[in-house]
Amino acid sequence: MYESKEEALLSRRAFAARMLWHLVIAFLLVAVVIVIGMLGHLLFEPVKWHDAILNISLIAAGIGPLMLPETVAGKVFFALYNVLVNVVFVALIGVVMAPLVHRMLHKFHLDDDEG
Repeated sequence: MYESKEEALLSRRAFAARMLWHLVIAFLLVAVVIVIGMLGHLLFEPVKWHDAILNISLIAAGIGPLMLPETVAGKVFFALYNVLVNVVFVALIGVVMAPLVHRMLHKFHLDDDEG
């Protein structure tokens, strides 16, 4: 997926396309996590869809739930969902930062070869 150390540095246009692709992947991953949370919230708690998406969006943003769960199943779901959100957050940092870190390391390697 990325160029090897023997290859030249990507052009700015190709790098921008790579970054855009990684941002699209990150956005899709966030959307999937929000949908999973919304469906689980609707399944385990007696709420309307608009309240579920608000509550799950606040949890995903790290703010915390607006409405606390009332059922035992809802409480267990929220606990597991919070773990999922934290794991996805760490993964998103990797997805978004990977092209930047790779480009920086690749450029440093090319600079070392010139000297």
